[in-house]
Amino acid sequence: MTDLPAVNDILQASQSLGLGASPAELHGGLCGWLAAGGADVPAWPAKVLADDGLPSPEPGSALDLLRQATVAQLEDRDFAFELVLVDAAEPLQARTDALFEWCRAFLGGFGLASGKRPALSEEGEEALQDLARLAQASSDEFDSADEDEDALSEIEEFVRVAALLLHGDCVMGSRHRQSLN
Repeated sequence: MTDLPAVNDILQASQSLGLGASPAELHGGLCGWLAAGGADVPAWPAKVLADDGLPSPEPGSALDLLRQATVAQLEDRDFAFELVLVDAAEPLQARTDALFEWCRAFLGGFGLASGKRPALSEEGEEALQDLARLAQASSDEFDSADEDEDALSEIEEFVRVAALLLHGDCVMGSRHRQSLN
C-alpha cells in the first residue's frame, strides 16, 4: 500500500479526532518521526504531536492509511515517496505555506524521535540544516509568476529527497550496520 489518502480525507480525519494540525503538518511530523527511527505505531499522532492524551486513529481510517502508506513509501527502493501538502489547485501562497509547515513539522517529529544528535552523513547534516532554513521561510517571497511555480517545484523535490536521505541515514543505515554485525 503506497497510495496516500486524499488531503481532504486527512483533514476530515484530523478534525474528527480533534487534532489541531493541518494535513501537511501531520504528514511532515510523521515523516520526521519515521525518518529519525521513530516506531511505526498505530497511535502515531500522540507520538508525533507529543501529546499522550490524543486518541489513536481507527484502523482503516485516513490517518491510519496515511501512516501505512508513508512507511511503505519511505521504505520503497524506487523512491516513490510523496509529500502531503494541499490540493494542487490551491494558490501558490497556500502551497508554499503548506510546504514550509511540512518542513517545520518534519523537524519537530525528527527531533522527538532522534532524541540526542543522530549520526548523520555529511549530506544528511546539510539536508537537515537546509530543512531548518526552509522551516523559517515565508511564502511572502513568492507570487504567482511562472518562475516561482518552478522554484516551488524544485524546493518540493529537494524536501522529498532530503527526507529520504535522512531516513536512509537514521533507519536504513542502522539496519545495514546491524546486518553486518
